[in-house]
Amino acid sequence: MNLLKIISDIGKVDPEVYEKLSSRRAMFKHLSGNGVKLAAAAVPFLFGAALNKAYAQSSAVPDILNYALTLEYLEDEFYRSGLDAAGLIPENRRMIFQQISKHESAHVAFLKSVLMQLSATPVSKPEFDFTAGGKFADVFTNYQTFLALSQAFEDTGVRAYKGRAGELLGNATVLTAALQIHSVEARHASMVRRLRAEKGWITGNSNSGLPAAIYAGEDNVMQGGASITGLGYSAAAATEAFDEPLTPDEVLAIAGGFIVA
Repeated sequence: MNLLKIISDIGKVDPEVYEKLSSRRAMFKHLSGNGVKLAAAAVPFLFGAALNKAYAQSSAVPDILNYALTLEYLEDEFYRSGLDAAGLIPENRRMIFQQISKHESAHVAFLKSVLMQLSATPVSKPEFDFTAGGKFADVFTNYQTFLALSQAFEDTGVRAYKGRAGELLGNATVLTAALQIHSVEARHASMVRRLRAEKGWITGNSNSGLPAAIYAGEDNVMQGGASITGLGYSAAAATEAFDEPLTPDEVLAIAGGFIVA
């Protein structure tokens, strides 16, 4: 762990970080135990505690991480259940979903670890109903239904991470970690879309037979105050080139149907 680099990165978005950490000299004096060399394994935890003390009172970071953790719980259990369902996934596709499942499990473990280092309590895993009250009753017996929900969860996950990234600007380290997960979720989404013979990206608000809420707003052609179609591009090209974020309420409206409590 390069503590100087991490502090420097945070300083780029929060120039007062040094004051919040009582200056670099005081920070490392704390880490060294007044001259006594600490075990390397202890340094990240002490550093995490210092960051927590500096930011916890004014930051929504734990809430955002628990929000992400709930979505990762959903995806993790979904793929585990799919892989456990006998005869559901064709043998020549199992390796793909085994790898995606490993990624989701790693995301769950990572987010829980970060929350604990911030002295925050990871949210409990909800109970899920992947049939959504019977709307997708054959999700674990019909491969096409399983693929459709996989696409729904992955596309929603990409937009959900994007929707809250701005709230992490006060913590560059956590923002970087969240964006690393976000990009992998996008790779999952692209892979699953291609397995369904779809484009790897989203065109307009075409929902591919899935609930319209998942793609609401994706037909936006305005970016940074500029009209992309006004620059000579088609609406299809303009929407495919940019993904739109989802607010927490919009994500809840989509994912809530699969959460029992």
